[in-house]
Amino acid sequence: MSVTLQGFRRTAKQPASTSKRTAIEETRGDKVFLFGVKIMLWLALIVVALPLVYIVANSFSSPAAVSAGRVLLWPIEPGVKAYQTVFADPQIMRGYLNSFIYAIGGTLISVTLTIAIAYPLSRRTFYGRNVIMSLLIFTMLFSGGLIPTYLVVQDLGMLNTRWAMVIPSAIGVWQVIIARTFFRSTIPDELHEAATIDGASDLRFLWSIVLPLSKPVIAVIALMYVIFQWNSYFDALIYLKDPGLYPLQIVLRNILILNSTTGSAADIAQNLERQQLANVLKYALIVVSTLPVLIIYPFVARHFTKGVMVGAVKG
Repeated sequence: MSVTLQGFRRTAKQPASTSKRTAIEETRGDKVFLFGVKIMLWLALIVVALPLVYIVANSFSSPAAVSAGRVLLWPIEPGVKAYQTVFADPQIMRGYLNSFIYAIGGTLISVTLTIAIAYPLSRRTFYGRNVIMSLLIFTMLFSGGLIPTYLVVQDLGMLNTRWAMVIPSAIGVWQVIIARTFFRSTIPDELHEAATIDGASDLRFLWSIVLPLSKPVIAVIALMYVIFQWNSYFDALIYLKDPGLYPLQIVLRNILILNSTTGSAADIAQNLERQQLANVLKYALIVVSTLPVLIIYPFVARHFTKGVMVGAVKG
């Protein structure tokens, strides 16, 4: 019995020793290459992080210190007056709410329409799919132009309405290509045939099977649409005239470019000059406007990494 146990122990230890022998050892060249990659990544991190730290430090500093240029990477005379002004200003908060409406509503519409057109184009049985795809790609190379697009929006009665912010840019051809590639490489025709035999309709198959299997690509295109809608200001500049419909980016533009503040902001900073308050408001509003995207990204990062590799590796 003891001999048997000793043999069993030797056998159990063999995989560990085998794994040690078969472990790939990095050569000197590999180590130098990886060290260079790490240096480049750290440099990239510094280049990206320094402006962000600078903006955050200025947003928490006093208006006088910001105007004098005394703030670098740490707040001077720390305070939250800028953020109090931002959240007390009704125009800024209205713009913040409008941006949420455009981003969430526009993303839901865009993702729905993108899936609705991308899934049929991925099926081999869909007649005319190559012609439709060619027409979609054509719009990536040539567009109707600003004036014809404006006239179309005007004729549809969408000027100075929320629809002008979500309908004209509802479908992105690049997102359609990504979704179509994912559906074609992940959802086999045999799966659709099996569902059809079981009595599932095309809509039931799409809702119950395709969408649950397509979470990575949905997360990718949703993140793309959210960022696009959140940062969009040109459509609002062209199609909207009611300040009550302005997104946050238009308010941010007025402060950064036009260098103007609202009346309530000036009332809060009675003992400070208008220019000083505007300078610190720039940084506070930049921080506030970027927070939603920074909060959303960690939740979809793992799906985003998988989704952007769609079509890169087959098999």
